[in-house]
This record gives sequence, C-alpha cells and structure tokens, in this order.
Amino acid sequence: MKALSVVHPHGSRIARGEKTIEVRSWLPPEGFNEELLLVENNKYLREPNEVDPAGGKPVAVIRINKVRPFLESDISAACATRWEPGYYSWEVSVIRQIHSDEVVLATRGLYDIDQQF
Repeated sequence: MKALSVVHPHGSRIARGEKTIEVRSWLPPEGFNEELLLVENNKYLREPNEVDPAGGKPVAVIRINKVRPFLESDISAACATRWEPGYYSWEVSVIRQIHSDEVVLATRGLYDIDQQF
C-alpha cells in the first residue's frame, strides 16, 4: 500500500473530515489513483528521503480526488494560515478513519508500506 505522511495535527484533521485539502509543493505521479494510508507524524519532512525517526501513526485510508494549483480560497479547507503561489491543493476524501497505536514509517513523498489497515 502507498502511504503519505502528514505532520500533526493535520493528519487527524483530515481523518475527521475537517481538513479536505492537503497542500503540497509537489505533484503525485500522473494518473495516480490509489487509496493511501495517511500517516501522522511529528516532524516536518523537508529533504528527499528524510524520515521521522520516531515514526508515525496510521490515521486514515484516503483517496486523492483531484490535484490542482493551491488557491487563496483554499486556505480554510486546508486549515492553513496563509496562501503562497507555487503549491498544489490535493483534494482529499476519507475512506476510513483508523484508530491505532501502531508505529509505522513516516517519510517524505509517496512511499510503500507493508502493513495493511
């Protein structure tokens, strides 16, 4: 399964349906249309292949419905504090919230994870 790490508290906000846009500086692979394990971690991951040494916790299985340029009007749905050009809005739908204390890999980008949830 593919996974996406989101820094705390935003993973939980997505899982509860409060945050419907995840803002990223990069695009998923063209044609990407898979369910993702959403992993909430506590460290911003800024460098390629960077890993949160404490790991993360699975909070939801999600789907990315659409990716488009980040708009100023997206600030509220993204639970963001400001708008900046050059970013992308990943429109998210929550398929299933997960309640687990399991620690899983939290790294940058879309990545493969062996566990099933």
